[in-house]
Amino acid sequence: MKKGTHTQKKAKVWHKVTFRLPKTKTLARKPKVVARAAVKQSTWDKYAIVKHPLTSESVIKTIEDHNTLVFIVDKRASKPVIKKACSELYGIKVKKVNTLNTPDGFKKAYVKIQAG
Repeated sequence: MKKGTHTQKKAKVWHKVTFRLPKTKTLARKPKVVARAAVKQSTWDKYAIVKHPLTSESVIKTIEDHNTLVFIVDKRASKPVIKKACSELYGIKVKKVNTLNTPDGFKKAYVKIQAG
């Protein structure tokens, strides 16, 4: 005859309808092999950001009427990055930048120049 607390086996009673996995310890990853052998070179400079200026009839009218230059820029470029790149490339003081994603897949930047 067994004596003590181990004599009767209790059944697990579920009180909830959904099963939740128990929280277990997660270890940090320790790879044995490096992911990349060579360091990737960064080519994200002012020449990669601003691709080229636009020179169509409507753009020329925008330049004359609104003191605004139009550029095709990289899709990933943000407004502050475009502003910095234009001021470094062309030596202009930029007032503000508006951007437009075209249906062709390009990004246009309307760069407003400060008066003077």
